Amino acid sequence: MGLRLIIAEKPSVAKNIADALKIKNKKDGFFEGNGYVITWAFGHLLQLFDAKDYDKKMEKWQMENFPFIPENFRYKVKTDPKKRGKEDFGARKQLRIINSLMKRQDVQMVISACDFDREGQIIGDSIIYQLNSQKPVYRLLLNEWTAEEVLKGLEKIMPNSEMKPLQDAGISRQWADWMIGINLTSVATLKYQKGSGKALNIGRVLLPTLKIIYDRDKEIEHFVPEDYFKLAATFSTDDGRVYEGIYIENKIEKFKNRADLEAVQQALINRKAVIVDKKVELKKEYPPYLFNLSNLQGFITSKFKGWTSDKVLKVAQSLYEKKYITYPRTASVVLEESLVEKTAKVLDKLKTGLPYEHEIQFSKKKRVFDNSKVESHSAIIPTYVIPKTLSNDEAIVYHAIKNRFIMQFMPIAEYEETRITTKVNSSDIKGMFATKGKVQLVEGWKKVEDIKSNDVILPLININELVNIVEHKITAHTTTPPKQHTEKTLLRVMETCGKGIENEDSNEIMAAILSGYSIGTPATRAETIKKLITVGYITMENKNLVCTELGKNLVETFPVKDLFDLEFTGRLEKTLSEIEKRKFTKEQFLHLIVNFTVNAVQTIKNSEDVTLSKVTRAKKKFEVVGKCPLCGHSVIEGQKGFGCSNWKKGCKFVIWKNDKFLATMKKKPTKTMVKKLLAEGTVLVKGLTSKKGSKFDAHLKYEKNIDNEYFSWKMEFAEKKA
Repeated sequence: MGLRLIIAEKPSVAKNIADALKIKNKKDGFFEGNGYVITWAFGHLLQLFDAKDYDKKMEKWQMENFPFIPENFRYKVKTDPKKRGKEDFGARKQLRIINSLMKRQDVQMVISACDFDREGQIIGDSIIYQLNSQKPVYRLLLNEWTAEEVLKGLEKIMPNSEMKPLQDAGISRQWADWMIGINLTSVATLKYQKGSGKALNIGRVLLPTLKIIYDRDKEIEHFVPEDYFKLAATFSTDDGRVYEGIYIENKIEKFKNRADLEAVQQALINRKAVIVDKKVELKKEYPPYLFNLSNLQGFITSKFKGWTSDKVLKVAQSLYEKKYITYPRTASVVLEESLVEKTAKVLDKLKTGLPYEHEIQFSKKKRVFDNSKVESHSAIIPTYVIPKTLSNDEAIVYHAIKNRFIMQFMPIAEYEETRITTKVNSSDIKGMFATKGKVQLVEGWKKVEDIKSNDVILPLININELVNIVEHKITAHTTTPPKQHTEKTLLRVMETCGKGIENEDSNEIMAAILSGYSIGTPATRAETIKKLITVGYITMENKNLVCTELGKNLVETFPVKDLFDLEFTGRLEKTLSEIEKRKFTKEQFLHLIVNFTVNAVQTIKNSEDVTLSKVTRAKKKFEVVGKCPLCGHSVIEGQKGFGCSNWKKGCKFVIWKNDKFLATMKKKPTKTMVKKLLAEGTVLVKGLTSKKGSKFDAHLKYEKNIDNEYFSWKMEFAEKKA
């Protein structure tokens, strides 16, 4: 029987599969043993051709060459981000290794083990089908990389042909974004920008996201604050029990006219009141749902400083690849019903030793297990692999996921809500005073994160009881504008295209997520926010996201209004998810995108000539810090060090900013220090740290080595002051 070749999306995942199969034999670019060969990609190894790869005339952007739609989309080895236009050496090497493994006589089948999503599907498929393998191709679909799941999954591999709808959706997304991005970015840059060097980015997901932030900024700008007044009174029983009530008349508690409340206040003098109604209700408070990616990003970015949604995704991805959590790029907040047994096992492992362990009880709850509310992937939960060590960032994300999971199986929190209505004995007072208070009876799941309630505790008072009016006051308030978007609130709007965003548990949210009606996917939203900041359309002020001048101008000027429309974008994303469900074809979708692109290019060409952005290139000024001890030319400060300006002619003099010798003593070279060193040949450096952690001062010299052109540090200890 021949070998099975597995292609994983990343080296770390290949290692997880090799560990599960107990394969220790690692070679250059693959593992081999026990009937398997396991190799890997580094995410995408291939990328779509650039326009200039199809046609030389596209090397220079010229308006008459657009729209440009290739007859057939083609792929090439991905380019190296550090070497513009050059292909990535590592990607080329790995493709050769995969190709030679696929051609081996003893390999009988190929198994794609890339992530179980659109992107993962095309990462594997683009490699396998580009290399033209004639061998049968299968698909391994897993939600976590624990040994147990890998072994189970390998028994249930399916023909990759069954994944055609997912492949079609992935390719449709990729080709559509290329067509819209390349054509509209090029034409918009030519039309609206003066100067060259930086493009005006236009994208299918970028622009509607920008519009959400723009709209909120405009709401705030046009907001007109209004004053309103409230009347509060303090009541007490004859034996000194005290409570407060707010005046309500015809269901209104915020009054625009202060005089109305002053008349009521006047009528309170020397009056008694009576409790006319008291309602006590026992209420239940359920824990928040399990995390999907957007909720996890929102939770972490709003709770912890310095976190972005992009960072949350990177950390969650790392936890997933280390086998600690399930697949993070999910839109679901519930689990598939088939996971009941596995979930019970995970809970058993995680609850051990917790102070409230005796309160954690597993049960198959509809709020946790519900097939009808799972979209592709179940919610994010921990696996049975308990981490031994975690970095600080990993610990923050892991514990959030673990706590949210444990909460589901703790008792439901219960509280008693009391509503009291107090009426003042005066015919001049038409309204009543309303009082509300809560008493937490069962803390339940709130113990997991020590959530305390700031509830008003009311004294024990009864209906028909007479009370005294102790105090009353009118307070002035002003309506506040809507708050600026944060990553948390923006992700919510993107996830649902603005449907039902007020209530996290709303059915509207569930319906929007399940139908795929959204802006972008869980995997791409963080990247979109990051890109909006990078290209200069929005900026971050503390945790708030705000439009820049360029962002505002773009929204107000760019003529292809469909690209800003949440409905339009939501429909496109929904269509992609319908391709996955075989309700729409790739051909229909691409036909739609080609027509949209051609019309959009024409619209931009016909629009008014406006300058949105001016690109000016300032010449870099280098500060001279002294003379080179080797050749006498100027030493200048660069980004990474202080080096000789004569370096093009071969001068090797440089003091690196991350100098390793100084780093051992917890120091970096400063401009002042280098200036003094070059002027006097020696410099006194204070506050160096020894290996044992104590501080000391020393004179440093930077001298040329006798046997080569490089320099080394010499150190003399400074005399201690008496």
